[in-house]
Amino acid sequence: MTENYMSRMTDILKPYPAYKDSGVEWLGQVPEHWEVLPGRAVFREINDRGHPDEQMLSVTITRGVLRQADLLANSSKKDSSNEDKSNYKLVQPGDLVYNKMRAWQGAVGVSAYRGIVSPAYIVQRLRSVENLPRYMHFLLRTPLFASEAERWSYGITSDQWSLRAEEFKCIYFSLPPLPEQTAIVRFLEWAERKIRRVIRARQRRINLLEEYKQALIHQAVTGQIDVRTGQPYPAYKDSGVEWLGKVPAHWELRKLRALFTKAGSGTTPSGEEFYGSDIPWVVTGDLNDSVLTNTTRAVNARALETFSALRLYPKDSLIVAMYGATIGKTAILGIEACTNQACCVLAEPRRGVLVRFIQSAVIAAKGYLVRQGYGGGQPNINSEIVHSLRIPVPPYREQTAIAEYLDAQSAKIDAAISAARREIELLHEYLERLIVDVVTGKVDVREVAARLPEEPPEEESEWGDTEDMAEAETADDDAAAEALAEEEVEI
Repeated sequence: MTENYMSRMTDILKPYPAYKDSGVEWLGQVPEHWEVLPGRAVFREINDRGHPDEQMLSVTITRGVLRQADLLANSSKKDSSNEDKSNYKLVQPGDLVYNKMRAWQGAVGVSAYRGIVSPAYIVQRLRSVENLPRYMHFLLRTPLFASEAERWSYGITSDQWSLRAEEFKCIYFSLPPLPEQTAIVRFLEWAERKIRRVIRARQRRINLLEEYKQALIHQAVTGQIDVRTGQPYPAYKDSGVEWLGKVPAHWELRKLRALFTKAGSGTTPSGEEFYGSDIPWVVTGDLNDSVLTNTTRAVNARALETFSALRLYPKDSLIVAMYGATIGKTAILGIEACTNQACCVLAEPRRGVLVRFIQSAVIAAKGYLVRQGYGGGQPNINSEIVHSLRIPVPPYREQTAIAEYLDAQSAKIDAAISAARREIELLHEYLERLIVDVVTGKVDVREVAARLPEEPPEEESEWGDTEDMAEAETADDDAAAEALAEEEVEI
């Protein structure tokens, strides 16, 4: 369905009748009547300071320029910018802003807002009214421009690469006539709206499927139905546990720690010399609410010898996340591994305990665990909270039946979720490719744009979980950029 949708859109677009060599690798062939000019002829740098009371803006990799208040609203991170903002740069609507240390990653965009940015950011303004800020926004947020920005960036290592204003002036840009820029913006905004609607529909489907899966797990592990018959159990008792309610009368209630002979956690080795070998090291981002067979990082034997808190746990150990947004995430080790300090590990299950069932019970209790969080912007729980979690324990045969039932049902749901996520990925890839082709003149949208119906503007909406904010897109990045570039700031 998604591929058909994209194919129909692509089929209506044709190339321009004549092209010329732009003389610039990142642009390639451009329509014969387009101009290709260097940044110095298109933009002028703006260094308007002394407006400390204006709202703070941030430049993000995924969405361009945002109000910092909006960026931090759903984040555990805090504003780390300087109290004295007299040296911050003023940005007007229509100005181009980029984080010079992350332009090569895509941290660039045209602002829709008036506000101020870190002195380490670069603010550029179009010289001519014959060029549209929105056209430049689409052009500079392409991966092609990110690669060109990387080529012009300087620094010893990638985390110090910087696209200075002097080098930005040397980058060439493709410039259609103003009516064409208007048509391009009109078409791309229309295409974005259409694709966003499809993405939001797929994301709603994912959310519904995840909610259904969670409800299914809760229903099975709390005994609301007997999965063997599809009917309720004949008798129930009050569990006395907040998140459980009534449970089958013959089930036991046990603390999680009592179901395992060993428990512990881990640590984060300090120093890169302890990483990169073949001992899997689990962080909470690796947890998948399933069986874990690989990790993003590994440590070496020297790390195990040096850090006493770093322990190797056996297969079939249950891991529960204790920090921040990952509280309550789980995994069963399918390999021997060690963990960082954000993981609570329960190892060597006692006789009569099926770890797959226990994992499902912890997943069902996730909401309760999250509510136990304490602390400031990023609530955490500790191992005692995990250990003391009371869960239902049916006889072993029933544990097995419930685990097998949930495995079968979850496989179907997970397949549907994966398919929807893949569709979202394809839509993002298609939109990215479409924008590149349109802003570099590989396809002509003038005729199509002229026929598009008028539509009211949509309210700003999230793109879903594929657009989560990267860690580099917070106020912390502003502070880092400012610190590294302090000597370059002109006062």
